[in-house]
Amino acid sequence: MTVYPLIIIAQDYKLTVILDSVPPYTADTAALFLAGNPNNWSPQADGYRFRIQEGRYRLVMDAVHGAIEFKITRGSWDQTETAGNGKSISNRVVQLQSDSVIHIAVEGWQDHFGKKEKMHTASKNVTVTEQFYMPQLKRHRTVRIYLPAGYNTDKKKRYPVLYLQDGQNVFDEFTSYAGEWDVDGFMDTTALPPSIVVAVDNGGDKRLDEYCPYPVKSIPGAEGNLYADFMVQTLKPYIDRQYRTLKSKPNTFIAGSSMGGLISFYTALQYPKIYGGVGVFSPSFWITEDKVYADIKKLGPALNSFIYFYVGLLEGDTMPNDLLKAMKDLAAVSKAELTAVIRSGGGHNEEAWRKEFPLFYQAVISKKK
Repeated sequence: MTVYPLIIIAQDYKLTVILDSVPPYTADTAALFLAGNPNNWSPQADGYRFRIQEGRYRLVMDAVHGAIEFKITRGSWDQTETAGNGKSISNRVVQLQSDSVIHIAVEGWQDHFGKKEKMHTASKNVTVTEQFYMPQLKRHRTVRIYLPAGYNTDKKKRYPVLYLQDGQNVFDEFTSYAGEWDVDGFMDTTALPPSIVVAVDNGGDKRLDEYCPYPVKSIPGAEGNLYADFMVQTLKPYIDRQYRTLKSKPNTFIAGSSMGGLISFYTALQYPKIYGGVGVFSPSFWITEDKVYADIKKLGPALNSFIYFYVGLLEGDTMPNDLLKAMKDLAAVSKAELTAVIRSGGGHNEEAWRKEFPLFYQAVISKKK
C-alpha cells in the first residue's frame, strides 16, 4: 500500500443550508436535522437542527474547507430523506471553499413509504448469539459469529479470529441500517486463508458512549475503557473456549469504522499484547479533543502490531489530517508496522468500508506469522 502525502490548511467557514421545500405531509411541528461527516453522522445532533425562518427551514453551521457529506433526517435513520417515490438517495455532497449558502429540496421521508423490505443475506456460516452479557457494562449484546466453510469437517484445524464492531452491518442486509459489509460473502469465496469473524452489535443509543474512550464535551458518559476491557477480558476468552481458535497475538485482529475505528485503535493501544493486526477505518479521532494523540505518545511505545489506516477524501479535510497525524505520532514512538490508504472517492459510509475490507484483510492475513 502507498502512503500519499497530504497537506491541507483547514479553514473554518459558515455553511448555510436552506430547505426550499419539504414533502407536504411533513408535520408543522417536525424537527429536522442535518446528519453527516461534520457531526459523525448523528441523526439528531445538537447544533445541527434546522430553524424555521421566513417560512423555510434554515441551518447555519461551522464547517471546514473540503467535502461536506450529509443527509436530512427527522431525528432518526428510519426517518431520513428519500426520493419522491420513496427510493433511497445518495448522500448529498458539497465542496466547501468559502462561506456558502445552498438550497435543497427534500422530496420524501422514508417512514412515509413504510419500512423498505429487506432480505436476510447472511451466509449459512453465520450464527447469532443473543443476549451475550457484558459484565463491565452491565448490559447484554448480540454477537454474530462467522465460522469458515470447513470448520465442521476438519475438527483439528484452528483459525485466526477477527473482531469487528457495529456487528449489525457486517453480515446481513436485513439488520444493517445503511448497508452491509458482506464480510461473510467475502470469506465464503476468497482464496485467502479464512478466519473466524466475531461481530459485536453496537449498543444503539449507547453506541457513542461505548465507542468513545474519553469523557469529552460531546460524550460526557464515555465508556470506551469498559468496552475495551469487555473485548479483551470477557469476549476473547469466551471465543477461545468455545471455538477452535489460534489464540496468539499474530492470529488475533480487531477492526471497525468511524467510532468503531476509534475504539478498535484504542483497544489495541490499551492491550498491545493481544492484537497482531488492527483495521482503523475512517476513525473519529476528532471527537476525542486530541486525547487520542496523548495516548499514542504514552502507550504507543508498547504497540508492535500491523495497523491499517483508511480514510476517504470525501470525508472532508479533518479526518484525513487527523489520521495522518496519528500515523506520524505513532511512527515516532512505536515499532508498529503502519499502512495508510487514502481514497480520492471514498465517503464516510458502509459502501466505502465494504470495498476496503478485502484489501485490509489481504494485508492483515499476509502479516500473520
